[in-house]
Amino acid sequence: MIEPKSILVVGAGDATGGAIARRFARESFVACVARRDGERLAPLVERIRADGGEARGIACDARDESAVIALVEKIEREVAPIEVVVFNVGGNVRFPITEMTERVYRKVWEMGALAGFLVGREAARVMLPRGRGTIIFTGATASMRGSAGFAAFAGAKHALRALAQSMAREPGPQGIHVAHVVIDGAIDTAFIAETFPERYAKKAQDGILNPDHIAENYWHLHCQPRSAWTHELDLRPWTEQW
Repeated sequence: MIEPKSILVVGAGDATGGAIARRFARESFVACVARRDGERLAPLVERIRADGGEARGIACDARDESAVIALVEKIEREVAPIEVVVFNVGGNVRFPITEMTERVYRKVWEMGALAGFLVGREAARVMLPRGRGTIIFTGATASMRGSAGFAAFAGAKHALRALAQSMAREPGPQGIHVAHVVIDGAIDTAFIAETFPERYAKKAQDGILNPDHIAENYWHLHCQPRSAWTHELDLRPWTEQW
């Protein structure tokens, strides 16, 4: 009999997060997907179930400590042991530094850094007693360098990368695979298609990131033997300048 297991994807949308959930659901994981607006999870949950997988959609504001604790406890109690946690929250906004308000900077930091800490901590708490598990944080170009107009986003993503490094050195040696994935490039989403049509036009030449291909790399990270774990992985289209 196969022991039930689940994956928690925090920040599950229509692109990367959803693709990751669907990829793991195909491997018999119960896909637990979370975002602030729980109603927007319905199409993803329905798609996973239509494909023969199991899924649960749960509303959760990952900036709220009590909400994150309750989310993890609920899955562990009602669904299945959490084998994989993916933190995929974004928060990419653009403001000139002199026009950025404290409220904007704080909100972006809470979404990208504080929420990552809360999710990572709660994941470690349930995984460590079992001595196994995978925690993956989704980064971006801003994880590596800041750029004009993106001080808040880069600050949050730098902090998330530092968190991933620290966790790789703490729960990592206790059997928990902690990885950070740098997504460097435009992703095939409706937002990119509408906002950056010139970049979206590169899709036909594989010039933007395919969410399903990103998800395949997350699955690969989870499957790695612990004698050769990858901590940081860069994913970018072959045409990307870097």
